[in-house]
Amino acid sequence: MKNQQGFTLIELVMVIVILGILAATAIPKFIDLSAQAAQAATDGIAGGLSSGSAVNYAARSAGAAGTTAVANCTDVASTVQGGIGAYTITPAAIAAGSAVTCIVADPTATYTANFTGLGIL
Repeated sequence: MKNQQGFTLIELVMVIVILGILAATAIPKFIDLSAQAAQAATDGIAGGLSSGSAVNYAARSAGAAGTTAVANCTDVASTVQGGIGAYTITPAAIAAGSAVTCIVADPTATYTANFTGLGIL
């Protein structure tokens, strides 16, 4: 009597079918995560801009050197070390001593987020 080793064709087909079903249910979740990741990156840039604006406002109010005058939402980008890359900021005037809600968009302009710009001369 021969001692056979290995899997039968039916066993292999069943494994392939099960893997196909798992892949079909997992792929839409990965596609959805990429959209959420892009929005999260835009939100992160907005948070950095808002923080940079607040730190710049406080430092400039205290008379520290190396600060930036902010009179427009686009000026806030210079308060963030390293810049904002390909993200764009919608221009909007900011009066000295006031806060304005500004908009930042990702390079494709698909995802946007708001941040607070603080005006100071």
